[in-house]
Amino acid sequence: MQKYQEIIYEVEGAVATITIDRPEQLNALTDLTQAEIRHALGQSEKMTTVIGTILTGAGRGFCAGVDMNALGAMSDAGKTLTERFSHLQADPGNPDNDPNYLGSPTYFLGLRKPLIAAVNGPCAGLGFSFATFCDMRFMERSAKIVSSFGPRGLIAEHGTSWMLPRLVGPANALDIFWSSRKIEGEEAYRMGWANRLCDNGDSVQTAAAYLQSLQETSAPSSLMMMKRQVYKHLNRELGDAMIESSKWMDDSLGRPDFKEGVASFVERRAPNFEALDVEN
Repeated sequence: MQKYQEIIYEVEGAVATITIDRPEQLNALTDLTQAEIRHALGQSEKMTTVIGTILTGAGRGFCAGVDMNALGAMSDAGKTLTERFSHLQADPGNPDNDPNYLGSPTYFLGLRKPLIAAVNGPCAGLGFSFATFCDMRFMERSAKIVSSFGPRGLIAEHGTSWMLPRLVGPANALDIFWSSRKIEGEEAYRMGWANRLCDNGDSVQTAAAYLQSLQETSAPSSLMMMKRQVYKHLNRELGDAMIESSKWMDDSLGRPDFKEGVASFVERRAPNFEALDVEN
């Protein structure tokens, strides 16, 4: 398995965990960190035993955003500077080659498998964007989110102006963007940004238990297709979404997973679904 410098990638049972491992910098992101996260998600896609991935941070924080040294370089250059790492080239997910899923962190939406953010502490800037584009967010009570764009003279970046209102509504999204105030777990949960409110120290364990439960009950192909449906149909007319869903439903009726799902129900046993076989 690939060795990384700024993240820890672990697989236990059906669950992969990516831990941003720069605790002294509150897990602030460098170009290398982001490349390693993308590469590790590609590994999760290829491993047939993995049902989904958790993204979290080491120590007392989730992610403080972009490393300030990198921010300084961007300011000096007047543009985003990107360093490429040839040994970490990866293009995970997006089997339809949808142009909406080519950016970062928007490529999270094109992954074939669930991605859950376990928000264990401060979550700001680009770290906030990363968590926002995960499929679900399991947040600890004392953890805090902050957009931090306005105080830096920036706009709502990294696609959050599209995603955040869909999670919390326009008014709450504007509040988060405008005020850049620190929002703790309880309020984030009430707003709808956090899907699970966890006791401090329990977010990773709770997310792992959730993914493990999916592995025991749901077909990986079904998880993949339902994720595809949800994100692709957000901006489509109902009729168009129904037509596509009907086609995909007909396809699913002919797959072995449907027969196994019916048989396991009739026989009152746990299902034995096929794993996803991903080559690229």
